[in-house]
Amino acid sequence: MKPSETTLSALERDFINNFQGNFPLQERPFEAIAAQLDSSEDTLIETVKNLKKKKLLTRFGPLYDAARLGGGLTLAAMVVPEDRYTIITELVNTYPQVAHNYRREHELNMWFVIATETPVEVVQVISSIEKTTRLTVYNFPKQQEFYIGLWLHLSDDGKHSTVPVPASADQQNDHVDNNYQLDSIDRKLISVTQSGFSIEPCPYQNIANNIGISQTEVIQRLKKLLSQSIIRRIGAVPNHYKLGLTANGMTVWDVNDAKIEKLGKLIGQLDFVSHCYQRPRHLPMWSYNMFAMVHGASKDEVDEKVKHIEQLLGKDCKAHETLFSSAILKKTGLRLAA
Repeated sequence: MKPSETTLSALERDFINNFQGNFPLQERPFEAIAAQLDSSEDTLIETVKNLKKKKLLTRFGPLYDAARLGGGLTLAAMVVPEDRYTIITELVNTYPQVAHNYRREHELNMWFVIATETPVEVVQVISSIEKTTRLTVYNFPKQQEFYIGLWLHLSDDGKHSTVPVPASADQQNDHVDNNYQLDSIDRKLISVTQSGFSIEPCPYQNIANNIGISQTEVIQRLKKLLSQSIIRRIGAVPNHYKLGLTANGMTVWDVNDAKIEKLGKLIGQLDFVSHCYQRPRHLPMWSYNMFAMVHGASKDEVDEKVKHIEQLLGKDCKAHETLFSSAILKKTGLRLAA
């Protein structure tokens, strides 16, 4: 079955559309959602399990912010010879610190995210990958974040799109404490939830049993991690490829450094841009300093959106490219040691 031919039930579609965040922090969360979606708890649980089984959800649970955890996070890329691509993919993917890995249509044809427990480990992992693969790793750490938020909206006619993350989606970060320190129980909680929640009537009780605290404390600690933006949001993570958004374009732009903050915020506000960052150039081979992720059902659709960005940037942009992903090589969440 092609991604665009994936058929969803009304319940599957409604669950994904409404709960990519906002998953209830209460004793029986699926029961609460089922009441909203005119279903039963048992039916909803089986529906979500089936979405995971069909790989229409890549994961289900909290999305952690590595930087807020005090860790290191970067985007890296390599030029991988075609005759070594399979073996290099296997070598890179063996690193637990590699969270996402994509093949992209460019001379720099392998792009991966490195997430580590401490910032210094990023350099260590890059050095190790270079020694293991005998290839140069280009490091593109985030210098400024202009926008991050990808919320997939599924329509009943199959014309799916991305929309801005709803303002209500787990936005509890009014009083972020930049000096907030995780304790040992927080770390255990993160360790057992970073791969997602169990899909059962009382998932928080399952977590509580695993780490030896009460269900009430699990819920309160998750609320605290949300309020500190250590958790971005809690919910379903759709597989955009299988659900129809098969064109994933990482657009890169060479813009005036003096104007990049203004331009980045402008582009980040577009409803079809899911991520927008400033990242370093690597001259002479890489002159781009602004990255904006654009998703669409086809390359033509992405190209039209890129033209709109180009018009907005005007003379402030010297050059740009779109790097389409042609394969997901690895996709996991953040991984911390227990």
